[in-house]
Amino acid sequence: MSDFTNDFWSLYVAGLTLVSIIACVILLWISGTTKVNASADNTTGHVWDGDLKEMNNPLPKWWVYLFVITVVFALAYGALYPMFGKYQGALGWSSQGQHQAEVKKVQEAIAPLYARFTSMTPEQLAGEAQALAIGERLFMNNCAQCHGSDARGARSFPNLTDGDWLYGGDPAAIKTTITQGRNGVMPPMAAAVGGPEDVRNVAHYVLSLSGSPHDSVRAVQGKSKFGACAACHGMDGKGNQTMGAPNLTDNTWLHGWGEEAVVRAVTNGFNNHMPAQSTKLNADQIHVLTAYVWSLSNKPAAAK
Repeated sequence: MSDFTNDFWSLYVAGLTLVSIIACVILLWISGTTKVNASADNTTGHVWDGDLKEMNNPLPKWWVYLFVITVVFALAYGALYPMFGKYQGALGWSSQGQHQAEVKKVQEAIAPLYARFTSMTPEQLAGEAQALAIGERLFMNNCAQCHGSDARGARSFPNLTDGDWLYGGDPAAIKTTITQGRNGVMPPMAAAVGGPEDVRNVAHYVLSLSGSPHDSVRAVQGKSKFGACAACHGMDGKGNQTMGAPNLTDNTWLHGWGEEAVVRAVTNGFNNHMPAQSTKLNADQIHVLTAYVWSLSNKPAAAK
């Protein structure tokens, strides 16, 4: 891949662009100076469709001037903006720089709006109608793609309204999740559990922990094999929010319910990733978004 990061390609693009512009000028000059021997009726002798004749007329002046203006504009644009390879242009413009400037401008404009929210706790903000409205828009723009517009999630995407939390549902934990993101990893455990039958027995034991329909004989046989899973989920199966290990006793199934779903989870494992939102949202926006997410599963003390 180093071939694509050296200066050759920059020079190649710059040279190709400049040659294309020069070729346009040469084409215009040739078309304006080349003489064509015309017949008495001022045609070139080329005929199409039986009677459609090509006239030997010069290019319209307005078209020639427009072509020249286009070439001049291209050269001026290339001098001012990054058009020739790595050359940054006299103005030093970049799309990244423009984006950062626009983001800064927007953040400065909305700063007074968020100023009165900074001293309030997420629990207090959950009772503020304006804060919740802003939080909802932030959620729709940044979170609904995975968790759904109603925040009820989908398979492999947590439901944020049911009070069941992988990493904790208090405001501090929610803010950490939004800010830093999460990377939940469950390794394939089939080899640690045993053979295919052992995996199926463990699946029935896991189902038994939440009172789900299961084979009681298999569940008894799978209990001893569950020790391989207890390091994360605990011997009681209640999970570990420090690690993001789900509670297996509450009948909330992130990756699907039933024997086959659990067997698949034990056999293949999972790797779920939630990206950090701090790259898109500032601290004030995350503070308001935290309050909104917390409010989805908690009733605020007082609404205004």
